[in-house]
Amino acid sequence: MSAPTFPMHTHIGLSAVSYVFLDSETGIHNQDSLGTSNLIKPGGLHWTTAGTGIAHEEVPAEPGKTVHSLQIFVQLPNQGQGVAPAALSLEPHDVPVIQQPGVRIRVVLGQFGSVQSPLLLPTPITLLDIALEQGAELELPVSPQHGAFVLPVYGTTHVDAEAFAPGDLRLPVMLPAESSRSIHLRADQGSSKAVLFSGLPLSRLSR
Repeated sequence: MSAPTFPMHTHIGLSAVSYVFLDSETGIHNQDSLGTSNLIKPGGLHWTTAGTGIAHEEVPAEPGKTVHSLQIFVQLPNQGQGVAPAALSLEPHDVPVIQQPGVRIRVVLGQFGSVQSPLLLPTPITLLDIALEQGAELELPVSPQHGAFVLPVYGTTHVDAEAFAPGDLRLPVMLPAESSRSIHLRADQGSSKAVLFSGLPLSRLSR
């Protein structure tokens, strides 16, 4: 977006999460009914736990400049929907980065291997921002208890044996399994970027 998109609006019973990609021309100015007023910089993330209800507004910090971002809604388990609203922020320089041959992984939320994001969340999920150079491959272990999906951001990313590109109406999705498994990513038609999400299903969080 490059202009105000949504006026001040309300969320209840979920978490509204904004992640700004590093290629954004500007950040997002965020303000909410708790009195929060902050800048979500490129590479940074802001997590708003709505709980019993919160109003917020997010607009590009500099008019006419483009923000490239994700707005993610994370449902709270039943027992978490009555919590007081709260806000968490993660600065770009605090996001751990893993470099492998031809691969750059930003561990925005959750963990990858032994590398852990510093943000403590009300809902345990993983968000990995993955950049692949042409010809690069990556094996992503997924907990057998977790569901997961991969979102293509630019370029064509092969997920296991299938190619996915931005705008596809389908996403590669993995449901919880009985044994350990992994997702294989590959970029063989130029560089690509994708985001991996994984987390426990709500049915397991509510137990």
